[in-house]
Amino acid sequence: MKDKLWRCIKENKSDYVPIWFMRQAGRYLPEFRKIRSKNQNFIKLCLNPQLTNNITLQPLKRFDLDAAIIFSDILMIPFALGQGVKFKKNFGPILGEVKLDNIINTSPTDFVSKLKPIYKGIKKVKTNLNNESLIGFIGAPWTLLLYMINKKSPKNNFEFNKINNDKFLISLLLEKIIEMSCLHIDNQIKAGANIIQIFDSWAGLLPKKELQNYCYYSTLRIVEHIKSKKIPTICFPKGIGKNYIDYCSIVQPDCISIDSNINPKWIKKKLKGTPIQGGLDPKILLSNKEKIKENVKNYLNVFKDYPYIFNLGHGVLPQTKPETIEYIIQIIRDNT
Repeated sequence: MKDKLWRCIKENKSDYVPIWFMRQAGRYLPEFRKIRSKNQNFIKLCLNPQLTNNITLQPLKRFDLDAAIIFSDILMIPFALGQGVKFKKNFGPILGEVKLDNIINTSPTDFVSKLKPIYKGIKKVKTNLNNESLIGFIGAPWTLLLYMINKKSPKNNFEFNKINNDKFLISLLLEKIIEMSCLHIDNQIKAGANIIQIFDSWAGLLPKKELQNYCYYSTLRIVEHIKSKKIPTICFPKGIGKNYIDYCSIVQPDCISIDSNINPKWIKKKLKGTPIQGGLDPKILLSNKEKIKENVKNYLNVFKDYPYIFNLGHGVLPQTKPETIEYIIQIIRDNT
């Protein structure tokens, strides 16, 4: 029997609300912080199959969740393409120079070889699951391109014209990113992932006129590839507002994940049946129980009798108390 998350997406089942959380395996869990304190190199941690397995399963041991998402990072693709990637505490990722010849000439064999420990980790996790989904993931081409060229998070220093300056470089990088993203997905699926999520974390930084080229069509190529594997896709083009509708029309994901700025009633009306995931503002989890309950129940009421996956509008914040996750799950189980 297929798991409940898979059935919600592929069979449009609305009789059960599957639950998982973006960044559910992460800094808000004391057991994760314990492992992290002993493993300062984040890339090496992502390439440790046993620790990947342990971290991925930590939230499932605590909570009644319907999916595991493999502990990894979207920047493992630039890493496997030979670009330097490191993570600085209280700063975020720092990427090295774009050595175009090295990146373009990275062979599929070399790429997969660098990421083999991730696939081993997925296999380990798969053997430890019962009826839960196992979600693999990638960063969308635009988000990866942005990190690779900007060399750090664009949160505070983004200029589109600076990124868009060298059309030749961008064209070559995008093609390579798409090619290797599909390869990375294939290997995650072979290892046991039965759902793929595509994170376009910085889609909201694109000017509207550039969304088609950088966001829609590059992601569409990957979604079509995943569909050819008979695997459902969840897409998360964070921050694009009303352009979510054009995105869904062009990219046609099996499920769309919404951020907290999207009105759930509006998108439900507009999409007319496409499974929807997420939406709750992660900051709500830092408030009191009454406010949390009110907001959770609002999403449940809006999406009653609609194929809906409960999740947040972005990842669990580090300040979140594990008890809050438990409380939210209990609200959902009691009301659906």
